[in-house]
Amino acid sequence: MLILRALRLVLLALPFLLLPSNAIRAQDAATDIPAAIQAMGEANLRELEQIVADLAATGSDTVVPVLTALGDGNLYLEETSGAVLIERGSTYLEPLSGEAVELGADADLSKIRVNNGLRRDIAAALAGMTLMSDSPARRLTAAQGFLANPDPANIPLLDEAIAAETDANVLKAMQAARAVTILGDDEQSVADRKAAVPLVASGAGRNALTILNSALNGAPEELAPTIQSAIAGLEQERAIWGALQNVWFGLSLGSVLLLAAIGLAITFGVMGVINMAHGEMVMLGAYTTFIVQLVIRQNFPGLLDYSLLIALPCAFLVTGAIGVGIERGIIRWLYGRPLETLLATWGLSLILQQTVRSIFGPTNQMVIAPTWMSGSTEFFGLSITYGRFWIVIFAIIVFLLLLMVLNRTALGLQMRAVTQNRRMASAMGIRTPFVDAMTFGLGSGIAGLAGVALTQIDNISPNLGQNYIIDSFMVVVFGGVGNLWGTLVGALTLGVANKFLEPYAGAVLGKILILVLIILFIQRRPRGLFALKGRAVEQ
Repeated sequence: MLILRALRLVLLALPFLLLPSNAIRAQDAATDIPAAIQAMGEANLRELEQIVADLAATGSDTVVPVLTALGDGNLYLEETSGAVLIERGSTYLEPLSGEAVELGADADLSKIRVNNGLRRDIAAALAGMTLMSDSPARRLTAAQGFLANPDPANIPLLDEAIAAETDANVLKAMQAARAVTILGDDEQSVADRKAAVPLVASGAGRNALTILNSALNGAPEELAPTIQSAIAGLEQERAIWGALQNVWFGLSLGSVLLLAAIGLAITFGVMGVINMAHGEMVMLGAYTTFIVQLVIRQNFPGLLDYSLLIALPCAFLVTGAIGVGIERGIIRWLYGRPLETLLATWGLSLILQQTVRSIFGPTNQMVIAPTWMSGSTEFFGLSITYGRFWIVIFAIIVFLLLLMVLNRTALGLQMRAVTQNRRMASAMGIRTPFVDAMTFGLGSGIAGLAGVALTQIDNISPNLGQNYIIDSFMVVVFGGVGNLWGTLVGALTLGVANKFLEPYAGAVLGKILILVLIILFIQRRPRGLFALKGRAVEQ
């Protein structure tokens, strides 16, 4: 029975599987498509079979909606006018143009009925048309459909399509679909099923392991070792790619920690101030982004895709100005009094949180991702989201720009001088109060940039900064106070370590373990990975 069914499908598909494209166009010209569709209304089942074959043989894309509607039971005959129509919900469409048809109250509609055999013929005809389409994308989609729904009756169709295929990617997908079908068909020989296993393992993608495990259940003794060997190889490969995926997740988390901690590193390094309100600068940067996008969405919707780029300088200037105000109004009166500074900045963080909560409410706000940051891509076995990718690139750019500021500008030279020996820098004529204010403003501005990035991966809420302040301090202490390269290495190391610990210990316990390890580490190296050098460092 299966052989007869397969033979029937091959005979139905042969007219368009074997003809070249110019022959198909000739067939299209020979077949009067509108007349053939019109004839469906009065045709019996045998005549419908011939009409389906004739329409499929044209190879024309215009007949695909008609054949699909016929197979789905959505093709109707209007008895009064004799018109054949496609049903779409409560609307009826002209089959070739797709235009809606107005029907009167007295319209007499009857469904053009088909049986299961004709449905199989229609499915085979559509599959054959798609497999032999001029578009590689359509052929690839058809092959993926055969892979997801294997049917032994489709093997002859796949054989014909494979013989004619020229695109390497489509050919691989077709071969994988054929191999999956053969592997799941108990009537195939053991030798053929063994030969199909490597093709399934290499071509079925993420579903390969599921397909092989399913085939292993009830597999003959001669076939089982081959499947088990392929499963073991895939599991080892999956473990490797899983580790690489964790490294990528760790790098993306590390880039976020870098953005959040890099401003803290320079303020803590230059001024020795423990700023507990640093997280709130991140939060204010996120809310600045929300406001900028809200204004653009209401007044300039055409610029919505550029809203994040516009928000970057706005967030930097807003948070930088607030940072300078905090330093001039609060911090400068508390130098040399670390406990009072810590309490003052902690109280300030609570005030900023409550202020934002009073203005925007306690609920989370949303920033729409631009189209160029939406979606993801596959890179070998890695799944890379565009949002995370651009955040990593952005963190690298910010880091390099900050390095350039510190090493190539007068302000950067003065900041490094104050970091290494404040008294000597003051004696050399450097205005340390001005450097302190600019340093605090620069660190707060960079925190605002971190807030812009975080709008794409975290909820915008008054508590946003609190989620990153402790991690930021861990990064700074671990990498080395005031050292940018230490902050970079510390952020990436902690990000990767967190992602490798989370599957085993959970997010909270994993963070606790990281904190314990850092405490043990600074017992041996109190100044972190990259210690600053200078005569006044020990003081």
